[in-house]
Amino acid sequence: MDLDIGRTVVAGLAFAEGPRWHEGALWFSDMHGGAVHRVDADGVDTVVVEPDDAPSGLGWLPDGSMLVVAMETQRLLRVSPGGSVTGHADVSHLARGSLNDMVVARDGTAYVGDMGARIFSDHPDYSVPGQIIAVDAQGEAAVVADGLKAPNGMVLPPGETELIVAESGGFRVLTFDRTSTGGLGDAGLFADLVPVDTDVRGAAPDGICGDREGAVWAADPLGARVIRVRRGGQVTHSVRFTEDRPFACVLGGTDRRTLFVCAAKGHEHTEGVATRSGRVVEVRVGVPGVGTP
Repeated sequence: MDLDIGRTVVAGLAFAEGPRWHEGALWFSDMHGGAVHRVDADGVDTVVVEPDDAPSGLGWLPDGSMLVVAMETQRLLRVSPGGSVTGHADVSHLARGSLNDMVVARDGTAYVGDMGARIFSDHPDYSVPGQIIAVDAQGEAAVVADGLKAPNGMVLPPGETELIVAESGGFRVLTFDRTSTGGLGDAGLFADLVPVDTDVRGAAPDGICGDREGAVWAADPLGARVIRVRRGGQVTHSVRFTEDRPFACVLGGTDRRTLFVCAAKGHEHTEGVATRSGRVVEVRVGVPGVGTP
């Protein structure tokens, strides 16, 4: 079933990523614009913090502090409820490439995707394997999964006994059992994603979120669509884009039935800064979101 794109929530962004619904507001990173935004229920868009590095994944610690992924310096920044910014963890001794998306569990464990490649370089080496780095609430870090092809968006379903990960370079969504100490078991397959047509080399999931029926919404920028996929690979719904491409999504709103989608003409830094084509749009869906994000 195809769903229609609704109103534009915010426009004029360089490249929106990492959308989150938190405390009654939409939060996201303008990766190429170098800022983290908060859009409240009245539609007021506020810049929360402007890191000294490209921001991506967002999450919150038990004390209410926000974590922000600093992609190229390979750090997690901690933003207090009062707005002060400090370093939470430096994982440059573990990371191989650009850090990207992140999800934070209730106990404060952050799972961060290391893409393997330095995605902002002129010639990124995508043959370098990616990994997932776990950072506990005290800032101690360890690699918990390796050998991945560009790990990207992540979901912690209710109960937080598994971690669902979009493997962009593998054209699939993976699942990992989560241990009581925050570690991860071996990778299992949530769904292989079939491309929208034969002209597209694959369906590369970027940002993802989960719903109450256990399905995942995945942004597929190569196919210019967002799809709802069940465990096993059945696609039940699709949102098609014609003028730009979707890169991330989250279920939010008061009933968590609004799918907020980050879209742009392209993902390149220079293009994003020059055109400011990035936007966030909303789509109404039937099944509410659950878990994190």
